[in-house]
Amino acid sequence: MITYLVRNCGWLILCLVATGALAQYPSKPIRLVVPFPPGGSSDLVARSISPKLGELLGQPIIIDYKGGAAGSVGTAEAAKAAPDGYTVLIVWDTHAVNHHVYKVQYDFQKSFEPVTLLVQAPVMFVANAAFPANTVKEVIDIARAKPGQVPLCIAGYGSSGHLAALRFMDATGVQFNIVNYKGGGPLINDLIGGHVQVNFGSLPFVGEYVRGGKIKGIAVLASERSLAFPDLPPITETVPGLEAKTFFGLLVPAGTPKDIVTRLNREAGRTLADPQTKERLVSRGFTVVASSPEAFAEFLRQESEVSGRLVRAHHIVVE
Repeated sequence: MITYLVRNCGWLILCLVATGALAQYPSKPIRLVVPFPPGGSSDLVARSISPKLGELLGQPIIIDYKGGAAGSVGTAEAAKAAPDGYTVLIVWDTHAVNHHVYKVQYDFQKSFEPVTLLVQAPVMFVANAAFPANTVKEVIDIARAKPGQVPLCIAGYGSSGHLAALRFMDATGVQFNIVNYKGGGPLINDLIGGHVQVNFGSLPFVGEYVRGGKIKGIAVLASERSLAFPDLPPITETVPGLEAKTFFGLLVPAGTPKDIVTRLNREAGRTLADPQTKERLVSRGFTVVASSPEAFAEFLRQESEVSGRLVRAHHIVVE
């Protein structure tokens, strides 16, 4: 009887401690891991949501950049973090592809708890401002005349831009010289400088440089014109069926208490509904989603299946 009472009292104390910890969450700053260098699309989304999210949680959000291997380096570090809600990972579309391409140090499904799908955005086909082509057809003509010589930059193997480039080459028969970068920041500098010539990038990121005249827009990878860039034609007018989107979402390490995941999901949703935050994102070309954890889990599963087929078809493997 005494042993029984002691054992049950012990469980009661543990439960009370756990409940108290959840009630106090968060009691210190939260680290938001961005698995890319500063200056890219992931950085843009992270900086857009962090102020309001931190305000709603009552603690500052500290952005921690951990670039490398299309985001898999920072993702691996986040996977090893304590599952206490104080490490949150923002993922881009490469997250659904990296485990097909790299020997990643985490399990795509088992290492994380999905929090929410934040936003989506179409991909834009852009070029260096001095590149002689101004239309999709003109790009195709130049690439056909110089097979494998036109440098096309990508922000990581398996990124939406890389997969869009592969689909573009499959559909048109052209070949680019693909140049890989660790993230959008280093990539855009070389694209502006003319070291590389063309790119498929997320509209909210490359669009700002198109507006500023630093690079030129060729087309939007959609079936309709973008409200943000109504003068750009949809690429489907020239390459039927070629549509592509990027996405951004939040994950936490596996084992994070459900109450904390629920809290993060709720406050992320409120952040995206905040008029100033929403305007900041929508004005850049994002579509706000704010999904449930379960819906994001299913979204990632489907993205992984589709991307995996394309990766295998092109034998993309990075040692």
